[in-house]
Amino acid sequence: MTNLVTSVAESVESFPESVAVAVDDTELTYEAFWERTGRFAQALANRGIGADDRVAIYLPNLPQFVTAFHGTLRAGGIVVPMNPQYKAREISHLLSDSGAKAVVTLASNVDAVAEVLEETDVEQVVSVGGGGSGADATDFEDFLADDSLETVERADDDVAVQPYTSGTTGTPKGVLLSHDNLAWTAKANSDLIGGIEPDDKLVGTLPLFHIYGMSVVMNGALFNGAAYYPVPEWDATEVMKMIESERITVMFGVPAMFNDMINHPDAGEYDLSSLRFVNSGGSSLPMEVLERFEDLFGVTLYEGYGLTETSPTTHANSPNARRKGSIGRPFEGMDAKVVTDDFAEVPRVEEGPVNEDEADLREITGEIVVSGPNVMQGYYGLPEANEEAFTEAEGKTWFHTGDIGYWDEDDFFYVVDREKHMIVTGGYNVYPREVEELLFEHEDVADAAVVGVPDERRGETVKAFVVPTPDAEATPEDIKQYCLTNLAEYKHPREVEFVEELPRTTTGKVQKFELQNEE
Repeated sequence: MTNLVTSVAESVESFPESVAVAVDDTELTYEAFWERTGRFAQALANRGIGADDRVAIYLPNLPQFVTAFHGTLRAGGIVVPMNPQYKAREISHLLSDSGAKAVVTLASNVDAVAEVLEETDVEQVVSVGGGGSGADATDFEDFLADDSLETVERADDDVAVQPYTSGTTGTPKGVLLSHDNLAWTAKANSDLIGGIEPDDKLVGTLPLFHIYGMSVVMNGALFNGAAYYPVPEWDATEVMKMIESERITVMFGVPAMFNDMINHPDAGEYDLSSLRFVNSGGSSLPMEVLERFEDLFGVTLYEGYGLTETSPTTHANSPNARRKGSIGRPFEGMDAKVVTDDFAEVPRVEEGPVNEDEADLREITGEIVVSGPNVMQGYYGLPEANEEAFTEAEGKTWFHTGDIGYWDEDDFFYVVDREKHMIVTGGYNVYPREVEELLFEHEDVADAAVVGVPDERRGETVKAFVVPTPDAEATPEDIKQYCLTNLAEYKHPREVEFVEELPRTTTGKVQKFELQNEE
């Protein structure tokens, strides 16, 4: 392989008139899409932006994101995706740290870019939807060159994309993902479901600035000649309407999306039978959400697992190998195991999932580590972080996920919780996910998150933030008693607070540090 986009070029050659990208009433064929990426690449080259130069894409899920992404790669550049909800202060670090020479953004975000230009190496601002008042921005259509640039050759291990970790607990780190990392992941995910076919339609509910939506969904579609339907903003009603009207066949999402779908007042009225594969990733999927989704829509919901640093997917359930409550087996070609602090393998359980109330989690859990062709090259400019992230053992380079879990003799893995989220109360370890799973089973709970908060006697204690259902009758005291009835005394939340919504990232992860900062 010489460049990640050669896989798209193969789809263009095989299916020139097929739909590549569809938004509302606008459809781009593969031939038309490829021509626009070439013109974008040529426009970069005309401005001296090429091999190894960074181009930041600061857009929601729009056709222009897809064009700029593959156009940058055709020019030999490196894509730096940025959350379109970020403000000037947040993009300042990403732009200055990456050294991006160009930014593609919405007209409404041009002024945010202008605020930080002097702190960055940005030379070119491209605007979607007009110009901005605070920067010399070029409209996207005017930016495109009249002719197309031939694809610049790149080596398999050259960096293609530099996403940033979400930064929910600290300063975001640039993750160096190669052409081979991303190509391998897209193929592995396609193979998982028996192949993505040219007549498949993939709904792009996951944000393209995040590696999950970019690598698994967008590239999964385009590398296989399928149609990609980007969704600029998550809305359960609109997405369910789209699935029904367009006969969408494949959906990847995060637990918060599926929770929104099952709690939609008209959920039972939508026909989602066209879906042949639905996958949840990004964070742990509560069993209650999985089972209610399957009961409501008659569609199997599979769970997978991955991180930005692994391009992203490492484990998944599939039609041929599924176990509820598990993140699945490692992809073929990957290695994964559960280790202690001194990197000794933790013994496997016979078969999971185990009853976490009865099992001694201290004996069966450890950190999940992975090794394989989808693991990042490293963090950009952070040698100390790289040293902490990797361990050399058994002739392999192992990446530390920071997730606590266990594995069974059938090679299914189970995530208990994030290492940094574990609560130590009175000397006992409490994994928030276990409490959250119980809360989701309560009929008056629509959403929930559990965190540790300071406690003079215990060091930390358990607190639950609960979003009640519209017709909820339970009080916070009722929820506390419900947990106490179903959990060991030290695990139950001693504080329960009802809230209207939980603070989440665009990818659906609860920002627990914000909940803890409220204390």
